[in-house]
Amino acid sequence: MIRAAVIGSIGSGKTFVAKLFKCPVFNADDEVKIIYKTNKLCFNKLKKILPSYIKSFPIKKKELVEAISKDKRNLKKISYIVHPLVRQKMNLFLKKNRKQKIVLLDIPLLIENKLNKKGDILIFIKSKKSKIFNRLKKRPNFNLKFLKNLQENQTKLSKKIKLADYIVHNNYPANIMKKKINVLKKSILYERNSS
Repeated sequence: MIRAAVIGSIGSGKTFVAKLFKCPVFNADDEVKIIYKTNKLCFNKLKKILPSYIKSFPIKKKELVEAISKDKRNLKKISYIVHPLVRQKMNLFLKKNRKQKIVLLDIPLLIENKLNKKGDILIFIKSKKSKIFNRLKKRPNFNLKFLKNLQENQTKLSKKIKLADYIVHNNYPANIMKKKINVLKKSILYERNSS
């Protein structure tokens, strides 16, 4: 099984590109949403450390956004509780898909949380600043201060580019992106199989 991961800035289109690979994708953001909706233990722990923000179960994204916008140290507190749960889910996903030729990891803090392994293929998604901003503006709970706090928690993009095996420019229409990713997927499979 080849483990490939999409990396890049918030709003660069990592999830969009990951889906174009048409293979099993582990999407950390989706998993976090499920944890917030279903995990009572996680709720109790978050309520204990952030009692003035976390009010009721299921956990509301709005409350977390507010907590992080008010004090960026709250992001570390939240991560400390949520990330081990995401890691568990990722390990289950990898176990379940171990017979697949290729799997995609769409984890915003992959590098920061040291979730990547030595043989992983890292694909950096590059996008124009204007396109990134337009994508972010469309998101529910759009909050500039919150996004800045998230970005400060991430490894510098210049470092991520250096770590990447491939760079994908996500500035084209969907039909062109589909073709680009198809070519990339074939070359990854070919390179791995020939080595």
